[in-house]
Amino acid sequence: MEIIHGSASFFVSTPEVDFAVTEQGGHLAPVDFYFEDYAVSPYALAPWEPGQVDASLPHLLTELRGDFFCLPFAGQAGGPPHGDTANAKWSLVEQSERALVLAMKQTDSGAAVQKRIEVKEGQQALYTEHLVRGLSGEWNYGNHPILDFSELAQGQGRLAVSPYRWASVYDGVFANPDAGETGRLAEGAQFSSLSAVPCKDGSTLDLTKYPTAPGHEDLVMMVNESPTSAQPFAWTAATFDDYVWFSLKNALDFPATLFWISNGGRSAHPWENRHLGRVGLEEVCSYFCYGLEASRENRLAAFGVPTTRLFDPAETVRLPIIQGVALVVEGFGQVQSITPIDDHTIAITGENGTVVHAKIDWKYLI
Repeated sequence: MEIIHGSASFFVSTPEVDFAVTEQGGHLAPVDFYFEDYAVSPYALAPWEPGQVDASLPHLLTELRGDFFCLPFAGQAGGPPHGDTANAKWSLVEQSERALVLAMKQTDSGAAVQKRIEVKEGQQALYTEHLVRGLSGEWNYGNHPILDFSELAQGQGRLAVSPYRWASVYDGVFANPDAGETGRLAEGAQFSSLSAVPCKDGSTLDLTKYPTAPGHEDLVMMVNESPTSAQPFAWTAATFDDYVWFSLKNALDFPATLFWISNGGRSAHPWENRHLGRVGLEEVCSYFCYGLEASRENRLAAFGVPTTRLFDPAETVRLPIIQGVALVVEGFGQVQSITPIDDHTIAITGENGTVVHAKIDWKYLI
């Protein structure tokens, strides 16, 4: 174990990827992806360390960084926000040259959860799965990667998500002025394009270009199209200067994607308007971030969209995600599609028509 950004962390180093996972909360970051002598590090670290903030805060906030698993997703009556999986200590089960396996017994949900993160030879990617056992009833959940665009100029990065059939701004008060928070987007506004999301003042905001102008916290949700033989996985992508970060999932496991725009719109501790240029590209089975009880209301049932999953305590549920990077040429722009070429290769197409291939064993998701 190593102390990384103030947190005791498990660390795995391979020729392709180095990654760290905090013991407390299981937060994944930093992550360095290597291409010969060149490295990229897309995941965010909070602009504070655990010892620098109020110790009474949930560990979710003191440890905040990278990606973490949420069970349940957001608030709950009997436990911390985003669940023990994002707050409590994980135990080491196994560590090898290319894989890390952690486990915990949740005190809030009662589930036994195993986290496995693996790097495959010759691939700049993380294969992550969570195995959930002993959980009973309807639960929401999600993966919560946060990327850092704070070193990019306004609008320099690009965001994209695979085709969706329903999309909306958070339909409540996401940024509460009484708590010193500022939001720009129109509450509950539905939209058909991320390039024109309705704002409170009647204008629109292009969420395909990031960072936006600083000073706001907002949340949008897109419900992905169901998988087909031609497009067996859904995807989310972020274009930096010279590389693309991508996340691949089975939309049957994670029906929706949330974009959490966190760009200096919260003034309270520990945010203090310094959490700038971050974006959460979150894969969920949930109703926004309202929490467990609201998700159990199945508010999107009319659209055929599940916001919880029925767990049987006698069954093990596997929730896999692949997150990786690929180098791209200048002018690649926003990702237009990510499609399978064969069982071990994907094609990533940019807005200028350029296509790059990446070695990815995408059937891991099926």
